[in-house]
Amino acid sequence: MMHNNFRFYAIVALSLMGAAMISCDNTRQQSRTTGWDYNEPYNGGFYVADVPEEKIGPGLVPIEGGSFTMGASQEDVYYEWNNTARNVTVTTFYMDETEVSNIDYLEYIYWLTRIYGGKSYAVTTALPDTLVWRSQLAYNEPMVDVYFRHPAYHEYPVVGVSWDQAAAYSTWRSDRVNEIILINEGILKFDTAQTPMSHFSTESYLTGLYEGIVNEEYEDYQKIIETGFRNVKMEGGILLPQYRLPTEAEWEYAALALVGNTANGHVVERRVYPWNTDGLRTDDVDYYGSFVANFKRSSGDYMGIAGELNDGAAFPAPVASYWPNDYGLYNMAGNVSEWVMDTYRPLSSEDVADQNPFRGNVFMTRGVDTEGGVVVPQPESDEELLKRRNYRMTYNIDRNDGDTASLVVYEYGVKTLISDNSRIYKGGSWADGPYYLSPSTRRFLDREQSTATIGFRCAMDRVGSALTPRRK
Repeated sequence: MMHNNFRFYAIVALSLMGAAMISCDNTRQQSRTTGWDYNEPYNGGFYVADVPEEKIGPGLVPIEGGSFTMGASQEDVYYEWNNTARNVTVTTFYMDETEVSNIDYLEYIYWLTRIYGGKSYAVTTALPDTLVWRSQLAYNEPMVDVYFRHPAYHEYPVVGVSWDQAAAYSTWRSDRVNEIILINEGILKFDTAQTPMSHFSTESYLTGLYEGIVNEEYEDYQKIIETGFRNVKMEGGILLPQYRLPTEAEWEYAALALVGNTANGHVVERRVYPWNTDGLRTDDVDYYGSFVANFKRSSGDYMGIAGELNDGAAFPAPVASYWPNDYGLYNMAGNVSEWVMDTYRPLSSEDVADQNPFRGNVFMTRGVDTEGGVVVPQPESDEELLKRRNYRMTYNIDRNDGDTASLVVYEYGVKTLISDNSRIYKGGSWADGPYYLSPSTRRFLDREQSTATIGFRCAMDRVGSALTPRRK
């Protein structure tokens, strides 16, 4: 399969150049509506950042949005009827080029250990469950002992991670990326003495609760001292949005990578897999006949026969193995299945919106206590719901009696596996047959559970243009 990204990235580069040349909103020095100068201390210093385009976070690949047919692309052999095909639009976003690897997750564990201590609750709750490799009737004990920590497996996908652990890693990653951005910009200095009560997080920094070590050589340091206000806010355009798990729609859209399969505004061929044709072998002349993904070929055949291994991996393979799809993403079929954000419901395809479809919203409002500390987000009050139309539109929390709010997203699944704790995972794994290699298949598991076949990758919102605006 050919890596067909040249046209996409060329258009991205041209669009960024065009934005810099013709957009005066972010670069002009005077208000178009009042005539006052921007960024001038003598008149009050209304600050307007000169940041025309968002930077791409480490590890991410731009995914140009668009419309596609989401849902079943092959026969529903299990007769679940939970994935009716429908046309939806996904807006432009970013996604990890590869699955999160063991070395990536080990960095996370190291940071938690350094801040909280090796035997702390923070560390023990973040550790992958290596016992997922155990089997009553198979000898997998070596994988229990070595898969996560041995250097030979550093570049292999982390497994044994629950949905909750994957979401927590995404938040931690956001904070570390934004912290190093502030350091590289010369605003902060490295602080290796951070503690559980005084470590950097994006939210604590933006709310002024994190002091850190301010770089005294920074040109606006004196202004910070005099005013007490931090000059770096979200309006500055320096900090990146949160890393997060992709939605089900984003994951499926990115896996299909139809950017390499269109002509004249139409999809040439609806893909079953992240590549053209329903075959599972490459037509690359140098590797002709090799499998394009890591999966279970048939009962008892995980890797082929000696001398002619088909996918070359009895368990997971390194995260950058095989051929990337047309967005440049590796292993969007096979290797490990991947967590997505959505709460599972069989009829989501009939219920969710047709733009950025997603199920699992619990809308909260953020408050500040009397001492200035950030309060844990709370559901909107009944008074707010009465006064504000947009609060009512986003309200989907079932309330109990009185002022106590229940965080049940949908009252469903009292005596079933399908509940608000059920989260979707997508894609086939090293232990799955070809059926699950299709991005349209969907399965679910309790958010606190983990297996040896499920990993994850992160996504990030795109701020601003759709990356490839068409200009006359």
